[in-house]
Amino acid sequence: MVNENTFNTIIPVVHGGKKRQLRVGLYTLRSSSGLMAQITNYGAKIVSLIVPNKEGKKADVVLGFNTLDEWRTKETYFNAVIGRVANRIKDGQFTLDGKAYQLPQNNGRNCLHGGIHGFNENIWEVIGQTAYSVTLRYRSQDGEEGFPGTMDVTVTYALTRDNALSITYEATTDAPTLVGFTNHAYFNLAGENSGRVDDHVLQVLADEYTPFDETTCPTGEVMPVDGTPMDFREPVRIGDRINDPFFAPGRGIDNNWILRPATDEERAQNKKDPSLRKVAVLSADGRTMEVRTTAPALQVYTGNYVEQNIGKGGKQYDIQHAVCMEAQNCPDAINHDNFPSPILRPGQLYRQVTEYRFI
Repeated sequence: MVNENTFNTIIPVVHGGKKRQLRVGLYTLRSSSGLMAQITNYGAKIVSLIVPNKEGKKADVVLGFNTLDEWRTKETYFNAVIGRVANRIKDGQFTLDGKAYQLPQNNGRNCLHGGIHGFNENIWEVIGQTAYSVTLRYRSQDGEEGFPGTMDVTVTYALTRDNALSITYEATTDAPTLVGFTNHAYFNLAGENSGRVDDHVLQVLADEYTPFDETTCPTGEVMPVDGTPMDFREPVRIGDRINDPFFAPGRGIDNNWILRPATDEERAQNKKDPSLRKVAVLSADGRTMEVRTTAPALQVYTGNYVEQNIGKGGKQYDIQHAVCMEAQNCPDAINHDNFPSPILRPGQLYRQVTEYRFI
């Protein structure tokens, strides 16, 4: 558990042409089932997530750091809300309603995770808090990181009665734009300072995936997982698959699956969000986490480029020390008509729900 005093500070920012003094804090959520989460409004990040295993032993299951200065200068995507658009946009280019746009190219030729200064580096306003939830708001100005339209975004983190950390994203815009959020949580279910994730067992309930090109952007094809290393429909020990030459050699998994739609039973159970369904399961050290989401796709990333930094528990983080389960739209969706549309227009409400449920 991180000391709240290490986050309690005021930071001067310039946003929308106006100078403001914004407070950064750390907000602790608790549930009756024993879950505890700490959320900061810097990047809308999960700082800690304390989860008991089957024997009742508690551990912090997300990587991270002890001080705000470290969160600002080290692994800036750790456990953050990613936007406006998660993942890659090829060459940082897209056309919307006949107008061409050029975004920052911060991942080789591509735009990654919303650009150079995405949602993960901004200070969000806290607009609601209870013992088990916190709601954050951010206004992304027209032209920010090259995206059109002023977008108003809210994110609510909540600990639910069925032992889950729920994340609800909502957004509106005053002009046509792109939207596609995710949370970039770095999970290690054995505890954040436990080293490699080889012994984690992963299941992804998906029959198809999107192949990518030499820049790791989708080709536009949708392929069956049958007979490929992408077939995780049955549980697989990550260490038995992570170094397959199909993935990034010596690095690990960083791939996108097309998720199955919700069943009729799931739709009946989730009337407010009928597309919410179980899409993946991750297990290790007596903890099992179900991922449930309304999103159409899931990017699984095994921390392939984690720098050698000292984490919260005092041990050094390295590659393959975590698994990110990023529920989102397909990468580069705006440039492929066969992918779900990422376009948000005035008068529409974007809503996405993702839950990390511990069973």
